[in-house]
Amino acid sequence: MLYREAGQFKTSYQADSQIFPIRQDRIAMLLLLAVAFLVVPLVASAYTFSAILIPFLIFSLAALGLNILTGYAGQLSLGSAAFMAVGAFGAYNFVLRIPGIPVLLAFILGGVCAALVGIAFGLPSLRIRGFYLAAATLATQFFVVWCLTKIPWLTNNSSSGVITAQPIDIMGYRFDQPVEKYLVTLVIVAVMALLAKNMVRSNVGRCWMAVRDMDVAAEVIGVRLMQTKLLAFAISSFYCGVAGALYAYAYLGTVEPEAYSLDLSFRILFMIIIGGVGSILGSFLGAAFIVLLPIGLNIVAHGMGLPTSVASNLELMVFGALIIFFLIVEPHGLARLWQIAKEKLRLWPFPH
Repeated sequence: MLYREAGQFKTSYQADSQIFPIRQDRIAMLLLLAVAFLVVPLVASAYTFSAILIPFLIFSLAALGLNILTGYAGQLSLGSAAFMAVGAFGAYNFVLRIPGIPVLLAFILGGVCAALVGIAFGLPSLRIRGFYLAAATLATQFFVVWCLTKIPWLTNNSSSGVITAQPIDIMGYRFDQPVEKYLVTLVIVAVMALLAKNMVRSNVGRCWMAVRDMDVAAEVIGVRLMQTKLLAFAISSFYCGVAGALYAYAYLGTVEPEAYSLDLSFRILFMIIIGGVGSILGSFLGAAFIVLLPIGLNIVAHGMGLPTSVASNLELMVFGALIIFFLIVEPHGLARLWQIAKEKLRLWPFPH
């Protein structure tokens, strides 16, 4: 088989601790990036970019942010869409009120605003956990949406609350076409995913996982719970904030509070449950599954001649059944199934 480690010797600690220690994984990742950056822009249609690829990348980034908080730090959150809304409206107001500000810098500042809100609403995690922490983060969702609808300054005194997002202008070039928005989104997601992968492998990530597994024992061995939990909330909210800005600018084209509803928070939560909690790869697998499943179900329903109402209810039933299935059969989601498949390939023809 091609997936073997025979003859790949590590002669240094750096070589043994790199992100992809197996040569085949490095080659596969380089090929995947080459296809994403070079082949897909040439062959994909405008519909594919707008309806599949761009939302997949944005939801992957949002799921990655939630996975940092819930999967690695063990802090349950139901306010991901609220942090996305803060990032989107923050970026919009920075571009609106600071003439000439680079839009990428506005995205970063929108993420910083989301991080500050995440720290404020992460303070209850120092005293409560589990269901009660989920309820506290759920309050974030309602509070942020209420602020966005009741404070006119945030929406530039718009009567409808629906605002057209400014164009994505980078160094004097406007990214208006779907393929251009796809490339901008892809670069941002790839860079932030690489940063997250290195972060969870660092001392910070080890502290998060120690708190997740047993916070009392982590505190005994010297982990500072307050700094660790608040840092997880801040970084998670930053990722969700940047994803929210991309959601408004690269996908919707509008900035509106209704786009960041509680349903969106639950969809992001479903992504990490199905994809894999505590896995960078699981965030992408879960997002791909959630984005592609409704399209596949609509095709099947149309082929069977089912009405639209039945197709929408079928989508909800399938989502619920899959969540129950993964929680019972494989709690670590699709990422764990992929890991098992790789382990079997490495041991073939003597798999466990």
